This record gives sequence, C-alpha cells and structure tokens, in this order.
Amino acid sequence: MESTEPVNILLVDDQPAKLLSYEVILRDLGERLITASSAGEALGHLLRHEIAVVLVDVCMPDLDGFELARMIREHPRFERTAIIFISAVHLTDADRVRGYEMGAVDYVPVVPEVLRAKVRIFVELFRKTRQLETLARDLEQRVAERTAALAASTARLMESERRRSVALEAGQMGSWDWDVRTGECVWDPGQYRIFGVEPETFVPTFDRIRPMIHPDDLRRLHALIEAGGECQTFQAEVRIVRPDGEERWCVCAAAVTCDDAGEAVRVSGVTLDITDRKQAEERQLLLAREVDHRARNALAIVQAIVRLTAATSPHSYVASVEGRIRALAQAHTLLSESRWKGADVRRLVDEELEPYRHGARHLTTEGPTVYLPPDRAQVLALALHELATNSVKYGALSAETGSLAVDWQVADDLMVLRWTETGGPPVRPPQSRGFGTRILESSVNQQINGRVTLDWRESGLVCSLVIPIGERPDQPVGEETAPETADSHTPEPAGAPAALRVLLVEDEALIGMMMHDLLIDLGVAVVGPVRSVAEASSAVAAGEFDCAILDLNLGQETVYPVAATLKRKGVPILFATGYDSESVDRAFADVPVMQKPVARETLADMLRDHLAAATPGMAAPPSEPPQRTSRRRAARLGTA
Repeated sequence: MESTEPVNILLVDDQPAKLLSYEVILRDLGERLITASSAGEALGHLLRHEIAVVLVDVCMPDLDGFELARMIREHPRFERTAIIFISAVHLTDADRVRGYEMGAVDYVPVVPEVLRAKVRIFVELFRKTRQLETLARDLEQRVAERTAALAASTARLMESERRRSVALEAGQMGSWDWDVRTGECVWDPGQYRIFGVEPETFVPTFDRIRPMIHPDDLRRLHALIEAGGECQTFQAEVRIVRPDGEERWCVCAAAVTCDDAGEAVRVSGVTLDITDRKQAEERQLLLAREVDHRARNALAIVQAIVRLTAATSPHSYVASVEGRIRALAQAHTLLSESRWKGADVRRLVDEELEPYRHGARHLTTEGPTVYLPPDRAQVLALALHELATNSVKYGALSAETGSLAVDWQVADDLMVLRWTETGGPPVRPPQSRGFGTRILESSVNQQINGRVTLDWRESGLVCSLVIPIGERPDQPVGEETAPETADSHTPEPAGAPAALRVLLVEDEALIGMMMHDLLIDLGVAVVGPVRSVAEASSAVAAGEFDCAILDLNLGQETVYPVAATLKRKGVPILFATGYDSESVDRAFADVPVMQKPVARETLADMLRDHLAAATPGMAAPPSEPPQRTSRRRAARLGTA
C-alpha cells in the first residue's frame, strides 16, 4: 500500500535568496521542505528529522557542500540518504566526480525542471524504500509470529507425544502402523517391548510378524481386516509368541484407512499387553473354583457327620453332630488365620480341651510348637474331639478324680501325640469297633497314612497318634503294605445274587465312610474306599469292577491315571468331586460328574442311568435299599 504522506526534503544553502528559489521550484511536489543556511544547522535537522533528499549548495563559506556530504555519509544513520549537489558554477566533470566521491547521488545545475525531476525521482525512491522496509518489518513480524506459533505447536506435539509414550508404556501398550500395499510396518518402542524384540536387530515386516502371532488368532485377524474394508475400527484378543517361546495375551485395537475405491490401504492401531490381567483372571477363576471345591468338600464332610453319627436320642444326636462340626470349624479358623498354610497343634489341643478346664487342675498339655498341614490338622481336630467326647462320657473327664495328660514330640518328620487318661472309671476293651474308632482309624491310618494305637488299660485309655508332618507317606506309618480294613471290601451274603462291584476311590475319611454306607444301602458290593492313586491302581490291576466312583483329587495327586486305566478296560466311571464339570480334564469330558455333597437319590440315579447307558442289560442298583440289620448303635467310642 503506497503512502501519500509528505516526506522531508532538506535544502542547504548560505544564501536565503537561493533557498527561496529552491522552495519555489520544488513546492509543486507537495513535500515538506526544510531549509538550513549552514552545515551545522543542516546536521541538526538531519538528527531531528527523517530526511528523504538533501539538496546542498557546493559553495558555502564555512563548510562547503563536499565536506558536509562527507560528514553526513560518515554517520551510520545517513549512509543511504540521497544527497544532490546544486551548483551554477562548478559544472566540470571533475566537480561531478568529486561530488560522487563524497557520496552524492547526483550533481545538477540550477535548472528548475531538471532539479524538480531529479528530486521527484529520489523522493519516490525514498518512499519505495520506506515501503519495502515497512513490508520487510511486517514480514519479519509475521515470520517471527509464525515461527513462534510453529515452535509452540511443535512443543505441544512433542509434549503430547511424550505423554502418549508415557501413557502407552505405563499401560503396557505399543502403537503400530501398517501400509497394506507395501507391507511396511512402523512400531514404537512399546510394540518392540511387547513382542520381546530389539529395535536395532528386528525390522517389522508382515512376513516376520506373522509367525509371532498364534495361528488361530492370525486367522481371526485376517477376517477382521477383510471385514474392515468399510474403513471401520476393530478390536481383538490375540496371543503373541515371543522369540524365547513366552506367550503373551494382547488386545489389538485398530482403524482401517481406505482409498477412494474403498480398499484398505493402511491399518493403524495400538497393542495392549493383558497377560497380567489374564493371569489374574485365571487365578481368580482358580480361586473361585478352589473356594467352591473347599466349601463343597466341607459340606460333604458335614453331610457325612450328619449321616454317620449314631445316637440313642435326638438330644444326644444333636450334641454329637454339633461337637464334631465345631471341632472342624475350630481347625478351619486356625487354618484361615495362616491362609491355609498350617495349624498350631497346641492351639488345636487347647481349643478342644478349653471347655473342661474350669476349676480343674487335672488337665496338662505339653509339647513343642508344631504346625500341621491343612489335611492333617483337620484329622487331628476330629480325632481330639472323638477322644475328648469319649473321655467326658466314659473316661477320665467324666470323674472329678480323673486326670488327662496330652503331650507330643517330633522326630523324623513324624509327630507322636500321646493321650493318657487316669483316675476315671475302670476301662475294659470294647467288644466291637464303634463309630469313634472307625473315624480315628479311617482318618489317621488311611487318610493321612498315620497310625493310631488304642491301649485300653484298666487305669484309663492311652491313645497314641503318629501323624506325618512332612510330605504324606505312600503307606501308613509302620506298615509295609496298606492295611486291610472292614471297609475295604463288603462281602456278599451267602446265596445272594451277584451284586454290582463298585470301586470307591475317596481320600477324605468321613466322606469315604458315608459313600461306602450309601452304596451298601443301594445293594452294591463296594471295594474301598481306596485313598491314593497307588492303592487304586493296584485295586484296578487286581480286580474286576462293574463301575468306579472316583474322587478327582487324592492329596497332591489327581485320579486321572486310574480313570484312564479303567476307561481302557471299558469300566464305566463316575467322578465325585467338589469341582464343577468344567474343571475336569478334556480327555474325560464324557464322564458324568457328581458334585459334593452327594445325595443318596443322586447317587442311585446316576449309577442307574450311567450303567444303563454304558452297559445295556446290566442290572442297575435298586432305588430302595434292601432290608438289613440296622447300623445304629450306642455312641460310645468302643461300641458305636
């Protein structure tokens, strides 16, 4: 935009008449004319005003025009100011050369038309120069502003990228970009980390990435990308197989970019490593299943106590059931305090004997600090309860003069607990094995492979419990072979028709006893309960069975090897477990599962249906039990 504002023209001459004439000549230009009659005055105007053109008379008395021009040029501010010499006398070429050497841009005679034309030209040059300078300053300002804005934008982008990288790293994520047409892939550091490769040595191409994705997931990814032809986003869970063989679970979320024809040209997305979450979910699922399994096992034990407990009256029945459940609950409380790592023997003993300590001095306990694993702690709690109940009813704790001493010692990974009663009523050996004795022998001798010794002295019962505190032994302590028990096989009555032979494998003593009795009630010949994989394998090798009922977990082992052998022999199998059917190995997905606690009706129906399906024509167990002698007897340890 051109400026019409007048510019300053400095007229320097020592003669006022000449100055007046210059003004007359130049006034039609419409510019601002400033006059000076000496060199000093001219320098003063230059310092105060912005001068476009300086017209100087060559001949002046104090300081001629040449010297003034030299002085003006020496000042940095006026290096480019236009200076025109005016002379009517010095008109030779030498005069002109000298003028130019002093910095003049022109040397003209006092001819009005020539002078006016020359001044006009330099005024216009001055205006153009000033416009260019203004434009330059404006451009520089704009460039500076744009540069600052660009720098700020770059800084924001870098900060955003930094935050994105931090967020991706914190979230165990990586980002990637895949050019579908060229196959070129670009990864960020997080993506390399997830895949377990180094950026310096691994160049991501589709051909190199493909083997690192699980084949099943790769097919799903292909299908998703093809379906993303409409330029949609997709998300999928995939398994990444790192070069070291480690498998990582990841979520890939991506967006497909398409060209004008609707064909996918680029896929960009992020990868989230969810391995920790998957493992946590698996642990949570496993924990939920384990809690469910333990709860069902606990209910099955309670069910067994309820079904097996014998009594002469409802009141004594309730007391017996409550006492046994309370003993197990006390063991569970101690185990939960240690997160099921173990229970303190002293606390188990003290908890059981606490109700009998009031005002009495005939109870003594002594022994070192010993922690029993959960299975052995529960067995000891029940055994102590049976001994205490028997003592309160018939032994030393039933008399004021009676004394009880409980002590225990540890040697060679065995704990020997001695229960000694004295001062009570006279004791005689029992004539038959009662329920209490069955509990002691089944749980200690067979469930945990310990040893129970009952010495019926006249002065009082002395019971010795030998309990393994280390790894569970393969056979009962002190025995060379697994002992034969009354429960190991129930003979068929003479003259009776051949009954179904069922192998019962169950390591929990009370549940095994209950299942044994339920099967007997159904008219089945029972072999068992067998309580370990080794014993079960020996039984399968030695005998023939029409069916087998197997507990899934036998201590630290699973029953699957026994199940596989039975399956090869064509023996129908039923699983009885606290776990659900989803927890069963896929190789046995066709095997029916009875979840504990098992009701008698459920057992009868599943036996009948499974045997009918597996072996058509085989006689199924009856729904109603055959008539037989009642097993209800007195609750005394020696006779129950």
